[in-house]
Order: sequence, then structure tokens, then C-alpha cells
Amino acid sequence: MMVGPHFFLSIEVSSVPSLELTDLDADRQLLALEGVSLLVFTSEGCASCRWARRHLPAMDLPIERLCWVDAGRNGGLVERYGVFHLPALFMVRDGRFHGALNVPLHQEALRGAVLAGSTALPEELP
Repeated sequence: MMVGPHFFLSIEVSSVPSLELTDLDADRQLLALEGVSLLVFTSEGCASCRWARRHLPAMDLPIERLCWVDAGRNGGLVERYGVFHLPALFMVRDGRFHGALNVPLHQEALRGAVLAGSTALPEELP
């Protein structure tokens, strides 16, 4: 899209729905959601988190939704999930916890991790 005489605006198009979760509603939401949710902990001051916010929604991933958690405002979730770095990604499928995704924020690495996580034995949410 052209903006002004010399500037171009690039807009990422989201292919999956996104939810914002908090300490107050995360458990209820995650337990009720069907399919694969990618739970992503971010923070406003984190450059990698801003990159993830911008690019993850446009990636072709085998998920039904992205669930975002602001780590700075939701310390209870940060503690329960054992978040030590940001962004931190976790997989939840049909209300069951399938673990952390410790891979680079690249489409193919994330696709592989989600597919592998789908075959792992699920646990209760932290």
C-alpha cells in the first residue's frame, strides 16, 4: 500500500484468531478451547516479543489460535508455567498441556514442534 509519495506500508495478515489471556481467565479459556492453542508469553519491552506479535499470526502453523499473555501483568501465569525467557511458547491441545516449544521463531521449526507436541502424552495445565 502506498503512503505518501515515497513510503510503503507493510501489513501482516493474520491467518489464525488471537486471544489475550490473563491470570483471571487463562485456565477457564484454555480448558474450554478445542484444538491446538499456541500460548505465547510476551512483554512490551522485548524486541523478540514484538517480532513474534507481528509475525506469528501470519505463519502457516497447524494451530487453531494464538493465546497471548503479557508476562509483565500476569505474574501468576509466569510463575506457574516457569517462564524464564521471552517470548516463551507452550502448546495446549483440547484443554491439555503438551509442553514448552523450545525452538526458533521460524515457521518450519514451529510447525515441526507443534506436530511433535501433538503426539506427546498430555498433562494437566500447570
